[in-house]
Amino acid sequence: MSRDVPPALGRIPPLLLVPALLGTAVVVLPMVGLLARSPWRDLSSLLGEPDVRRALLLSVTTSTLTAVVCLLLGLPLAWLLARGRFRGCRLLRAVLTVPLVLPPVVGGVALLGGFGRNGLLGGPLRDAFGVSLPFTTAAVVVAHTFVALPFFVLAVEGTLHTQGERYDAVAATLGARRWTTFRRVTLPLALPGIAAGTVLAWARSLGEFGATITFAGNFPGATQTMPLLVYTRLQDDPSAAYGLSLVMLALSLAVLVLLRDRWLGAGR
Repeated sequence: MSRDVPPALGRIPPLLLVPALLGTAVVVLPMVGLLARSPWRDLSSLLGEPDVRRALLLSVTTSTLTAVVCLLLGLPLAWLLARGRFRGCRLLRAVLTVPLVLPPVVGGVALLGGFGRNGLLGGPLRDAFGVSLPFTTAAVVVAHTFVALPFFVLAVEGTLHTQGERYDAVAATLGARRWTTFRRVTLPLALPGIAAGTVLAWARSLGEFGATITFAGNFPGATQTMPLLVYTRLQDDPSAAYGLSLVMLALSLAVLVLLRDRWLGAGR
């Protein structure tokens, strides 16, 4: 404890300690239960099953594609929200963050309304080009992007707000064009937020379930990601479901390791 801090400030009041411990237990105990119930001896053979390998490969592939799409679409959106001066900016931000609070299954229904075979855009695509998006691998990426894009946008927008516009203003006074300022000044300064947002989008995509099963279905080898396989195995083979959940937990912890320097270490 620092010498400048009075001893009384270092004591934790029981009224705060007890609910804090209960909150910790709510989060920790399920993970301990998962570790205890996982079939450790059968884990290698479980990961060797064709369905598991296909689901894991599909999850990693679609999550990576989703992160790329979020980067390409979300970076301009974040810049627009952070630097734009136009009417409706707050409304646009509110709309973009709706997937954060929208029930995932409702998100899947909304995707069907927009990109389904009879949706606002899906209907014309089917009639004009014979393209049907739902229940395909591409539908998995679309569903994942729908739920992951807000995480990326908010992370990058927060970074852009933090760095402010003073460096952009200096570049402008030196004669730099808007695109040059973005490419040579704004983008390099925002790289930590872009990296964090990309990892968050990838992780959110990896764990997506509700919108995916509603919009893309649960077809092995095509749309069955790891969360969907865990759900399927839980009904037929709970022990395997615990093992697959352990794999997902390990991937989640890996994401936390990647983010530790930016967020977990921020309070030190």
